[in-house]
Amino acid sequence: MDLAHARSVAVRAVEEAGTLLHPRSRGELVVRTKSSTGDVVTDLDLAAEELIVERIREVFPEHRIISEEAGLLDAADETWTWLVDPLDGTNNMAIGLSNYVVGIALCENGMPVVGAVHDPVRGETWSAVRDQGTRGPGGLIVTSPPRAEPHGAVLAWSQGYACRDDDVARALRVTLESRARRVLQLWAPLLAWVMLARGDIDGFVGYRAEAVDLPAGSLIAREAGLVVHDFDGFPFDDRFDRPHDRSFVAGHPRAIPELLDMVRAADRVTIAGLPG
Repeated sequence: MDLAHARSVAVRAVEEAGTLLHPRSRGELVVRTKSSTGDVVTDLDLAAEELIVERIREVFPEHRIISEEAGLLDAADETWTWLVDPLDGTNNMAIGLSNYVVGIALCENGMPVVGAVHDPVRGETWSAVRDQGTRGPGGLIVTSPPRAEPHGAVLAWSQGYACRDDDVARALRVTLESRARRVLQLWAPLLAWVMLARGDIDGFVGYRAEAVDLPAGSLIAREAGLVVHDFDGFPFDDRFDRPHDRSFVAGHPRAIPELLDMVRAADRVTIAGLPG
C-alpha cells in the first residue's frame, strides 16, 4: 500500500466535499432528526458522503468503507477500512454556525494510518500518515511546548451522543470547567483535534467518543507530536474496532499529568441529577 497515494486520495476527497458544502451551507437545509439524543442529518451530509465514497471507490474498490450515514459498505479486503465523516458539526451548520469540517481516515487492521481533515470555511486542510508527520496549510507541523498560562489551560471537550444523561460526563464537565481557563464544546470533534495539533488549545478531553471521527483526528494530533492517553493513564488504543469506551485525554506530553489529574478529580464529584 502506497500511503502517500492514499493520503492524496483522502485530501482530494475532503477538499471536493468541502467545495460542495461551503456555498450550499448558507442556503436552506433539509434537516431531519436521527435519534432521540438530538443528532441530526442534513441533505448536505448525504451529498458529501456520496461524493467521498465515490472518490474512494474509484481508487480502492476492494477496501471497506464505514461512513457516518451509510454505515458499513463492505468489500473483499478486510485489512483496509476507510472511516468517513462527511460533515462533522452538522448541528452547528443547521443553526448557522460555521464550525464544521470534513474528515476521512484509512485504517489498517483497525489502526489509523492516514487521516485528512478539511475546513471548508477557512479553506485549510490537515493530513497525516503514520510515522511520517502531520501536514497543515503551512507545511509539516511540529508541536510547540505548552504555554505558561497562569489562569489555567484552554481545553476542548467532547462526548458521545449517547452520554446526554450520563452523570460521569456531567462530573467531568463540572471538574474541567472549575479548573481550566476555558472549556470549548465545539460539537465538531475533528475541528478540536486540528485546533490541538496547531496549538490553538492546550488539551482535549473526550468521553465515549464516536468511532467514525476519532481515528483521523487522533492520528493528526499524534503525528504532530502530541500524545493521547486513556483515563487510566495508558497510551490510548486508537484502533476503531477495539471494544472500549473511547475516553481519552490528549495534549503535549508535559500537559498529560494535569489532564489526568482533572479526570481523576471528577471521580470525587457527586451529581445530584436532573428532574425527570
